[in-house]
Amino acid sequence: MADSPKELLKRHGLRAKESWGQNFLSDEVVLGRIVDEAMLVESDVVVELGPGLGHLTRKLLDTGCRLVAVERDRDMVKVLEAQKLEGLTLVEGNAADTDFAKVANADQVIVVGNLPYHLTSPILFQVLDQTDHVRRAVFTLQAEVVERLSAAPGGRDYGLLSVLLGLRFYVEHVLDVPSHFFHPPPKVNSAVVRLSRREKPRAEVVSEARFRQVVKAGFAQRRKTLTNSLASDRKLADTYDLDAALVTAGIDGKRRAETLSVDEFAALERALGPVR
Repeated sequence: MADSPKELLKRHGLRAKESWGQNFLSDEVVLGRIVDEAMLVESDVVVELGPGLGHLTRKLLDTGCRLVAVERDRDMVKVLEAQKLEGLTLVEGNAADTDFAKVANADQVIVVGNLPYHLTSPILFQVLDQTDHVRRAVFTLQAEVVERLSAAPGGRDYGLLSVLLGLRFYVEHVLDVPSHFFHPPPKVNSAVVRLSRREKPRAEVVSEARFRQVVKAGFAQRRKTLTNSLASDRKLADTYDLDAALVTAGIDGKRRAETLSVDEFAALERALGPVR
């Protein structure tokens, strides 16, 4: 069994960096569950984001996968290097701007990580931008964020990333991780989300870039009606075309974005016609 985060940090004369969102998870059972949810086999290529002290790293290596870990904290890099973990390729870099396929030298990867809360959105958008190369992603996030990502239409939790991820991934809330499992314990509880890429998008769209633009505009002013919120993005379409697209898609412009399903957003994007 590996040393606890507290012991490892003390040995190397370090402290968790609060400003970096460092909260280390070392519970063997929880780590095992996270690896199980990643559903790894020996032939898989895995990119771990923010390996920290290496507790999840060791569990991932036990599966026999090829593992590339991306760590930006040079103190953590030194701790990992000192452990001489066989089979690990360690890369210094920022997870928020990592090209997953490039860093792993593989076309298809599985991405895993206990993400700092402040980097959650940038990393999720990286997953979206690199969808064609990400077969699966398993992330430990703030519990509230996982609830939002996996939310159904109609509630306050449902939002931009719920829709964007829903087009290309199955989104599953697979595990709850209370704060006391971390060192130091964060002020909020965490949860694990699994994103499994769909064989094909949930709904047909003309342009995924424009689909994202439509969804962003829809949620830009979520208290307003869909007609008014969409009009806030003048680059999307003029008012006449937006009104016509809503009619074609069979969507009442008086509705709010949070009531539209992924399929309805896709229908609206298609109704805008060819990309100009």
